[in-house]
Amino acid sequence: MLATSKAFSGFSVDDSQRAREFYQQTLGLDVYPIVDDDMPAEYGLLGVKIAGSRDIFVYPKADHTPASFTILNFPVDDIEAAVAELKRRGVEFLHYRGTAMETDENGIFRGGGPLIAWFTDPAGNVLSVIEQH
Repeated sequence: MLATSKAFSGFSVDDSQRAREFYQQTLGLDVYPIVDDDMPAEYGLLGVKIAGSRDIFVYPKADHTPASFTILNFPVDDIEAAVAELKRRGVEFLHYRGTAMETDENGIFRGGGPLIAWFTDPAGNVLSVIEQH
């Protein structure tokens, strides 16, 4: 029954406007308000276009609690360049010191598997850039 469904992902934020600014201006993604007869713009529902993927649904939630896991991974060819550019845009990377996921001074995990660096959106949701060739 669901095998042919065009499923999509979504997550909550505590402030749609801040989320829109971050995803659009800081990350450089195409973000648009979801508006139709049942959902006017003031509801704060957003769509985020992700290359090669279905759009992601972002919705405000008054009692939002940030996800405690990575909700969105961005594959990149060169993690060093991606981290440097995101830092230039004001993104702060998470540092997991003294854990199995220990990161270096740039926030990049190099302990096996693909290189990955985590950061949060303004609502505290965890995102990553992950090097894939």
